[in-house]
Amino acid sequence: MSPHPHPTRLARETANRLLTTAVANVQRDYPVHWTRTISGPADLVPHRTLHPVFAGSFDWHSCVHQTWLMARLLRHDPDLPDAASAKSVLSALITPEACATEAAFFKTGAGRHWERPYGWAWLLTLDAELATTPWSVTPLSDVLRENWLAWIRDARFPVRVGTHSNTAFAVGHVLDAARATGDVELAEACTSAALRWYVDDVGYGGFEPDAVDFLSPVLAEADLMRRVLDGPGFAKWFDALLPDLAASRWQILREPVPVDNPADAYGSHLAGLILSRAWAWRAIAQALPSSHRYASLGWDAFEAHSSVGWDYVFGHGYMADHWLGTFAVYLELGAHG
Repeated sequence: MSPHPHPTRLARETANRLLTTAVANVQRDYPVHWTRTISGPADLVPHRTLHPVFAGSFDWHSCVHQTWLMARLLRHDPDLPDAASAKSVLSALITPEACATEAAFFKTGAGRHWERPYGWAWLLTLDAELATTPWSVTPLSDVLRENWLAWIRDARFPVRVGTHSNTAFAVGHVLDAARATGDVELAEACTSAALRWYVDDVGYGGFEPDAVDFLSPVLAEADLMRRVLDGPGFAKWFDALLPDLAASRWQILREPVPVDNPADAYGSHLAGLILSRAWAWRAIAQALPSSHRYASLGWDAFEAHSSVGWDYVFGHGYMADHWLGTFAVYLELGAHG
C-alpha cells in the first residue's frame, strides 16, 4: 500500500455525474469519428447501421469504454441517483440482435483489424464486467476473442506508441479480463506475447511525451510486465529497463505534463496521459518491494498525477467529455473486483 494513502475522488455526486455523462455520450451519434475502407456507394451507410450497440460517444472504442464505465459504476454503487436511466439505456442498446450485427462486421476482412488492439481490449474488459449482470455482449465478444487470439499468437513485434495502437496497454487489459473470467487460453496467449515482446528490454531511451499521447509507452509496458513477472523478477526487470529513473532527464516522466488546451482533441489526450500515468505509477510502486530504490519515487509520482488528472475530467467540452471519465473511473476503481 502507499505510505501516503490517497482518498478516493469518486464521491457519490461525482460518480453520478460521470454516469449521466456516459449515458448521454453513448446515445449521441454526432459528431462521429469513423475511419473505414469504402469499396462502393453501398458501403456508405450510417455508422449505427453497422454498429447498433457502439455508435455513440464520438468513436467506437470510446463508446465501448463509456459503456464499461456505466456498468462499472452501477456495480460499485447500484443505487446512484441516475442508475435507473443508465440501466434502461444499457438494456436498449445491448440486445442479442444488435450484438449479432456488431459481430458480423468483425467477421469481415476489415473487421479483423479495425479497432485492434485498443477497442478490442476495452470490449473484452466490458465483457468481463458484464458477466454477473443482465446484459451480455456475446456473440460480439466471442468473435473478438477469436480475432484477438489469431492476431496475438502471430504478432512478431509490439507497438510502442502512446496512442490507441499501443500493445502493452491492450494486452494488460485483456489479460486482466481473461483472469477475471477464468479464460486460461486467452490469459496464456497474453502472457506469452508480453514475454516475447518486452522481457529483454533494457535501458529505455524514448522521448516522452509526444503531443498526442494518452499513454506512456514505457509505463504501459511496465504496468503489463508487473502482471506477468513475480515480485523479484519484476523488480530486476524494471531496474534494467529504467536504470537512471531518478535522473533529471526523467523528470518529465515523474511529474504531470502541462496541458495547455484540454478542450482540444489532442490536448485532452495529454489530460488522459496524466490519469493513465497515475494508475501505472501506482501499479509499479505496488509491485516493487517497499525497500526498492524506486518504490517511494513511484508512490510520489502516482500521488502527483492522480491529483492533477482529476482537474481535467469535467468542463472541457465534448472532445474531453466523451472519454476522459473512463480513465478517471479506471484510476479509482480498476477494471474488475
